[in-house]
Amino acid sequence: MIEPKIKLFAGSSHPQLTAAISKLLKVPVSPLDIRRFASNEIYAKPGETVRNADVFVIQTGTQNVNEDLIELFIMLDSFKRSFAAKVHVVMPYFPYARQDRVAAPREPISAKLMADLVSKAGADHVITFTLHSDQEQGFFDFPVDNLTARMLFADYLKKKKLKDLTVVAPDVGSAKEAQRLAKILNAELAIINKTRPAANVSEVTHVVGNVTGRTCILYDDLVDTAGSVANAVAALRKQHANKDFYLAATHAVLSQNAHKKLRAAKFKEIIFTDTIPISKQKRLPNMKIISVAPLLAAVIHNVHEGKPLTPLVNS
Repeated sequence: MIEPKIKLFAGSSHPQLTAAISKLLKVPVSPLDIRRFASNEIYAKPGETVRNADVFVIQTGTQNVNEDLIELFIMLDSFKRSFAAKVHVVMPYFPYARQDRVAAPREPISAKLMADLVSKAGADHVITFTLHSDQEQGFFDFPVDNLTARMLFADYLKKKKLKDLTVVAPDVGSAKEAQRLAKILNAELAIINKTRPAANVSEVTHVVGNVTGRTCILYDDLVDTAGSVANAVAALRKQHANKDFYLAATHAVLSQNAHKKLRAAKFKEIIFTDTIPISKQKRLPNMKIISVAPLLAAVIHNVHEGKPLTPLVNS
């Protein structure tokens, strides 16, 4: 039996990340014809055969989230109709993941809908980072590799040899992941309790844990409008956490004027990954970007070779 050949394709959302993965894998990015018709409809067609190929298509969610998704669906349909052996979606930031439950009457579960659409379009497997909740893996009818950037942050922060360290979860939902990072860094844990009176609006009620005189690392899955982290820093300062403040988050969504709020919060350092491209206009002097390309390249290689991912994600 002929083994499927690996093929790497890229949507238009994050060409820099695709180029980095391609270089590490030593696999060229295959040609893909993506166009917009006059009506703004999207057209996508692989520029070479994918018959019996192990196709990996890289497409993340950006500020043009709905365009990114429609483009992905059309690419997937073209691969499937071209007889690809398997189609793997490498989507570092999976859009709509926060809409994962019915929190009020008549609300949709949009994360489930997106999972269904990715499946219907032709995907056999998804590789992503830090879904909003681990249970979302059950929304898909095929395997999902939900990677974490925890060790990337831990390795970077260990080199700083920070003293009197407390990892702070900006809400109760992120407490478990913050506890895991705190354990790796041999740090204390604090949790900020907040309420959401409206979408993209948060109010801090109190801080649980000792932060007085501590160096604090706010750790979360994403930063959208930055309202939560800005309020969190203000609450920590009221609790006399008067040393340096760091922010570590996987996904830099950075909607609206988030970069201005981050600047005003006066973090010592802001650490993101490159699951989402960050424009020059939104980059700050104290912003550090850690690339997920090496981990993704290693994961793609092991998936293609049928090797376990445990040594990669737990190292």
